[in-house]
Amino acid sequence: MKRFTLALVAAVLAAGCGPSGPPAQPSAEPSSRPPAGVSVSLAQWRSDETAHALEVAVRNTTRTPVHFVDVQLVTPSFRTLPPRRVDATISTTERTDLQIPYGPAACTPERLPEVRPATVVAHVSTGGQAPRRVVFDVPHPDPLLARLLRDECSEFLIKEAADIAFGPGWTESGKAMHGNLVITRRGDGEVTLNDMGGTTHYIVTPGHRPLGVLAAGRQRLEVPITLTPGRCDPHAFAEAKKAFQFPVRAAVDGGQERVVIVVPPKPLQDRLTAYALKTCGLDGG
Repeated sequence: MKRFTLALVAAVLAAGCGPSGPPAQPSAEPSSRPPAGVSVSLAQWRSDETAHALEVAVRNTTRTPVHFVDVQLVTPSFRTLPPRRVDATISTTERTDLQIPYGPAACTPERLPEVRPATVVAHVSTGGQAPRRVVFDVPHPDPLLARLLRDECSEFLIKEAADIAFGPGWTESGKAMHGNLVITRRGDGEVTLNDMGGTTHYIVTPGHRPLGVLAAGRQRLEVPITLTPGRCDPHAFAEAKKAFQFPVRAAVDGGQERVVIVVPPKPLQDRLTAYALKTCGLDGG
């Protein structure tokens, strides 16, 4: 009898001290359909481009206000960022924009990826009810996401082979600024710089076209560039959102031409702004 009792106690203790299986996982928050008459689409203003943001354009065809607590873009084509708090109540409207950031593109070193389906996930409430999680389907393929993915991954493919940057030595001569683009090898392949475009504020005049070729065995290349003001009205300088985003067209090993956006460092931006204001007679001198 004692043996049986001891064995029973040991079994109970072992059961109490042993593993009890994996801990229970919290149940996923249930998704639900959007409120009737409420839909979304995606858009992007020029001011959004430099902020890596886009607009969730909300359409509400009902008379019931809808409160958006937060909004989030979810797609395999871009890294998913945490929801953006918006706290916006939207009544009847053809379009009301909610700005949100979007993550870096999911690029691959082999080729340009195809854009994947996307949804907009939001917590919304109507009629004073508690917020609930809803999922808005974005019509696929979305042209904006397709363009953003193409542009970002095109730049990625070129940057895998070489870094393209403004050189440090820029000088003012007459009514022009003269300097170099510096191409530094990062990966394999021959990199051809075909052309460099201007911006909303500056005209680019290369020394020649194509700009130059970074041969497969070469580590560094410098190409001469001349910049002159593209606009001299005060309004242009007040709205300089993309003044320093210079598109450079390049290709690797004779492949498809792709665009890389090259931005000068802040000290050079300040020098270029001061030069342009002086050249345009807007420096107050």
